[in-house]
Amino acid sequence: MLSAVADSRSGLRPNDFGPEPLGTWVGQVDGLEAPLPASLARWGCRNNRLAWLGLNADGFIDAAADARRRFGAARVAVIMGSSTSSIGATEDAYRELDAEGRFPTALRSRLVHTPHSLANFVQDALALEGPCLTISTACSSSAKAFAAAERMLRLGLVDAAVVGGADSLCGSVLFGFNALQLVSPEPCRPFDVNRRGINLGEAAGFALLERGPGPLQLIGHGESSDAHHMSTPHPEGVGAEHALDDALARAGIEAAAVDHINLHGTASLKNDEVEAALISRRFGPHVHASSTKGFTGHTLGSAGIVEAVFSLLAIETGLMPGTVNSDALDAACGPQIRLQPARAHVRVAVSNSFGFGGTNCVLVFARGE
Repeated sequence: MLSAVADSRSGLRPNDFGPEPLGTWVGQVDGLEAPLPASLARWGCRNNRLAWLGLNADGFIDAAADARRRFGAARVAVIMGSSTSSIGATEDAYRELDAEGRFPTALRSRLVHTPHSLANFVQDALALEGPCLTISTACSSSAKAFAAAERMLRLGLVDAAVVGGADSLCGSVLFGFNALQLVSPEPCRPFDVNRRGINLGEAAGFALLERGPGPLQLIGHGESSDAHHMSTPHPEGVGAEHALDDALARAGIEAAAVDHINLHGTASLKNDEVEAALISRRFGPHVHASSTKGFTGHTLGSAGIVEAVFSLLAIETGLMPGTVNSDALDAACGPQIRLQPARAHVRVAVSNSFGFGGTNCVLVFARGE
């Protein structure tokens, strides 16, 4: 991942997903055909296989097991964000209805055909017994998981929380966004004057939150719901700005203290225009802001965790991504939005997640002292 960021190398590719592939580009994850371990086979579907791949990355399962040993299984929460969960499996089941109009036997699992399947699967896979919560607020889902976890920790309800999310490619999102005329037939170009829309992607990511100091810290979060329109942001970005104000206030910092911003930056016409104007009026030219959707595509309910990871890596390594695939920035963009990657000492990073219906979340991460 870091080498791709340094080289501005996109992971998007021409879409060949599904029985009738839509003419677009996607961020598709390889290796999802491998079955789950026998002990977890009852959870089998593309989304849970994607989550299993994420759980096995970077020693996360061991970290979660260590938290379980230290605090007890009942004191570790699981808070997952997902916009579609395992709906792809439900689509498959409807394609294969039997003569009586029922799902085929192999696809009748009640564990799979529910929006809560992902969170239940993660809790089972990690042998945890604490609060288990699914957040489904469109593209801000797995960002809001961080905010929910912070509240649980602050209130003493739990001692640790596994947060994150997973959303996999499926026909509902590909053709749904295409029906809204938001899907680009070429690699997406966030904030580019000639952008033509979004590319869909799939991803899973996880983080373990605990109280107290550490090398990487969540120091603020802000949430809002502007309820302006089902799929279009408020034209002045009022809800997004409220979320930003709330996050900075919780963090106890001014906008001038921010070094890097991972923008929501979907490459859709209106979303980019509104976000660019917000960044231009609130932050100075020293800030390095960029969208990473050109690397991964828009991973919907898992976008919050994916972009939190980009932000945390910027703090940890000093490598701030550029905005790949884009060539000429829209006139609404200020000097904050950068096309090329850069290296610097990053103390504070902000991650923006703005979902359909005006459900907004801004996270503030910082380097621990």
